[in-house]
Amino acid sequence: MRVLVTGGAGFIGAAVCERLLARGDSVVCVDNLNDAYDVRLKEWRLARLTGRPGFTFARVDVADAEAVHGVFEAARSGGGFGAVVNLAARAGIRPSLEIPRAYYETNVLGTLALLEACRSHDVPRFVLASSSSVYGDSPRIPFREDDPPGRLLSPYAASKQAAEELCRVYERLHGIRSTILRYFTVFGPAGRPDMSPFRFVQWAVEGRPIRVFGDGTQTRDFTYVDDIADGTLAALDRGAEGPYNLGNDHPVRLLDFIALVEKAVGRKVIVEHLPPSPADVPATWADISRARTELGWAPRVSCAEGVGRIVEWYRENRGWAAGVGTG
Repeated sequence: MRVLVTGGAGFIGAAVCERLLARGDSVVCVDNLNDAYDVRLKEWRLARLTGRPGFTFARVDVADAEAVHGVFEAARSGGGFGAVVNLAARAGIRPSLEIPRAYYETNVLGTLALLEACRSHDVPRFVLASSSSVYGDSPRIPFREDDPPGRLLSPYAASKQAAEELCRVYERLHGIRSTILRYFTVFGPAGRPDMSPFRFVQWAVEGRPIRVFGDGTQTRDFTYVDDIADGTLAALDRGAEGPYNLGNDHPVRLLDFIALVEKAVGRKVIVEHLPPSPADVPATWADISRARTELGWAPRVSCAEGVGRIVEWYRENRGWAAGVGTG
């Protein structure tokens, strides 16, 4: 099958491309390689895919409807796409408070452009990467897919909810089968530098204080990137609607995560506490029973093992990774 993976140079996108190629699918990867964070990370991921049999890359912004149409047109001679996996996103909760328009352009208008292209070119399957942020400040823990939504706390969360609704509308109107996946705090080697796992490891290895928003007792359902990629392919293959929570089902306090980093790095760190962000929720925790039952999926990598792999990767790439800005 030929699969269009958007955001394929991104953290999750590259892992999904890797798995599709490994099992024999052909992949057209599009990414605009923007500078929302250090492009060297995207280039590092892309270099590991370039030259692989069945892999094609196009530098395209999914919010550019005309450019997206061109990608679908170019694929027509080879039979078109069997599915689209939309992992292109402007990510990050706190930055969305400052530049909300950028989030809507990519996360909403980009999703719309892709769905329109699927409609015009008869692509039957669409997988959307959504986020645990759509649960807002819901008081029910763990989060279940059928829970009533809480109040959304950021433009990022609102953009993801809007993208979900677009998928549902296009399924009802045009028969494009959409699967919505809600990812929970994805982490792993070469991850996003604006997220705590990369930042904490960099700061710890380099002997810098670790900065924490709030008192550090907030919990996150850290989920290893390979597990997320496996769940994404399971959803693609099953063709079920979802939504599905893809999380680790074992939330960890930030202070305990820092302790794992200290153990993996082999040194104690200084923790500096900053005022909490109004866009942060106190806890995330995925109820993954639906994904277990309907997708046959479960996470396999523990938080401690994942932290160890990040530290190993960082040390191997320290020559340039030490200079990656963490915001």
